[in-house]
Amino acid sequence: MDKATIVGILLANGAMLYSIIVAGASLKAFWDTPSIIMVGVGGAAAVMIAYPFGTLISCGKAIKKAFTPTTASMLPVISQLVEFSEIARRDGILALENKTQEIKDPFILMGIQMAIDGTDTEVMEAILRSEVEAMSVRHKTTKSFLETAARYAPAFGMIGTLIGLIIMLGNMSNPDAIGPGMAVALLTTLYGAYIANAFCLPLADKLGFYSKRELEIRELIIRGLLSIQNGDNPRVLEQKLATCLPAKQRAALAKNKAA
Repeated sequence: MDKATIVGILLANGAMLYSIIVAGASLKAFWDTPSIIMVGVGGAAAVMIAYPFGTLISCGKAIKKAFTPTTASMLPVISQLVEFSEIARRDGILALENKTQEIKDPFILMGIQMAIDGTDTEVMEAILRSEVEAMSVRHKTTKSFLETAARYAPAFGMIGTLIGLIIMLGNMSNPDAIGPGMAVALLTTLYGAYIANAFCLPLADKLGFYSKRELEIRELIIRGLLSIQNGDNPRVLEQKLATCLPAKQRAALAKNKAA
């Protein structure tokens, strides 16, 4: 569970509610069903027009990674790759077949299986990098989905405001209705801006952060797998991969190695 995402959303909503209450306004004044329908349904419809239905479903499922990320940390990945390198160096690369049941990461498993099968190094690298590229494209699509929603929500908020202004100007014979009418008209702009900046754009940035970190880990795995395939010294492999770690994690890796 990503606590920062949860806390951030709660703080954003809390800040808005607190500002409204401290200003002495009624929360009821900030609720308008037609405005919500305009921004929510209108914005969702625009996103549906922009993307195929299958992409919408897959993106919707991928957004949950902003709340429950599945990206592994580098330290255990490096430790596992060094362990595999030691086994391959000592007992031969075919000995890694006994370890395939313990591998939980499908990407590492695919690379180890190719190494066991004797796949050419260049072919192995090309396949692994193609897999990474496909993952990167999927991540970019999900991020783009949220950024698209962030563009359409304020746009429909403005459309709702214009509709409200047209209705208000058509009823200028009643001066008492001008103030409340203007307030209701502006609510759609508020809703659109809030959805874009408190939800869509922050979630897109969080997914972008996790995507970048996952790509870094995938690159590290590729380097490790190719070293195992080439029969490099495990100590050299460890030193090579440890350069990606902060100082504290390098010390933890050395400590685990000593234990």
